[in-house]
Amino acid sequence: MDLLTIERIGGLGGFGLPGSRLRSHGKLPLSDLSAADKDVVDKLFEGGGSPPDSRNPHGFRYRITRQTASGPQTVEAPESEVPAILSSAVTDEFN
Repeated sequence: MDLLTIERIGGLGGFGLPGSRLRSHGKLPLSDLSAADKDVVDKLFEGGGSPPDSRNPHGFRYRITRQTASGPQTVEAPESEVPAILSSAVTDEFN
C-alpha cells in the first residue's frame, strides 16, 4: 500500500524539532486523496518542496515522506501549501 508519512514541525514553539517534547505526526494512504489533492502532493515532490513562508515565519511546516522504487523521498512545505486532508491526519503526542 502506498502511504504518506506526515509530520508537522516548527511554529512558534518549534514543535517536532529536535529537543521538542511534542511530536505531531500521522500516516495517510494515497488512495484516500482526491485527484486534486494527489496532484498537489505530486507537484510538491516534483518541485522538491517549498521554502518557508516569509510572511509567516512562525507558521507550521509539514514534512511529507513517500516510498519510491529508489527509497524514501521527503519534502517540506508551509501549511498553506499542504492539502487539508494531510494536515487533518496529524495527531499530537507528548514524548
